Amino acid sequence: MAATNRSMSSIGFRIMSMMFKIRDLIRPRSDVLNEAGIKPGFSVLDFGCGPGGYILPLVELVGPSGKIYALDMHPLAVHRVKKMATGKGIGNIEAIESDCNTGLPDGGLDTVLLYDVFHDLARPGDILRELHRILKPGGILSFSDHHMKEDEVLERVTGAGIFRFVGKGNKTYSFAKAD
Repeated sequence: MAATNRSMSSIGFRIMSMMFKIRDLIRPRSDVLNEAGIKPGFSVLDFGCGPGGYILPLVELVGPSGKIYALDMHPLAVHRVKKMATGKGIGNIEAIESDCNTGLPDGGLDTVLLYDVFHDLARPGDILRELHRILKPGGILSFSDHHMKEDEVLERVTGAGIFRFVGKGNKTYSFAKAD
C-alpha cells in the first residue's frame, strides 16, 4: 500500500484485509518468502506491508536475533502490525508509516520485500532509489507483482541501472544492487 496512486479508505482497507486472510489460508505466505533466502538474524523490510500477512512468517525466518520493518502509508496497516506485534509479544518488529522514505540507515538491510504493490506506486523511481540506499551490499530485493508481466518487471526494476536481475523463482524475482 505504500506510495500508491490512489489512497484507500478505511472500509476498503478492511475489505482488502479480509481478502488477504482468505488468500493466506489458501496460499501460505511462507511459500513466497522461502524464495527470498531469508535467514536467522536478517534485517528485512516489508515495503507496502498492508495488513501484515508476511509478518508472522518473517518472524519465524529471522528468529529473535533478526529485525523486521513493516512499512505502509495507510495508518490502519501500521496500526494492525503494531497490534499484532504487541499482542503476540514480538519485540523485533517496527512499523513505519510512510509513502517512500523509510528513515532507515544506509546499507543496513539484508532483504527488502516488494510484493504486489509496485504496479500501483505513484513514485516507483523514488522508491527503488530508497530501497537501493537501505540494502546492504549483496542484499536482495525480493519482488512479486502479479499485475505485471515478466518483461515489464525486469525493465522497470533494472531500467535505472541501480538493480540487476539475479534470479527468478516460482513466485518472485530477485534483484541485487548494481553497484
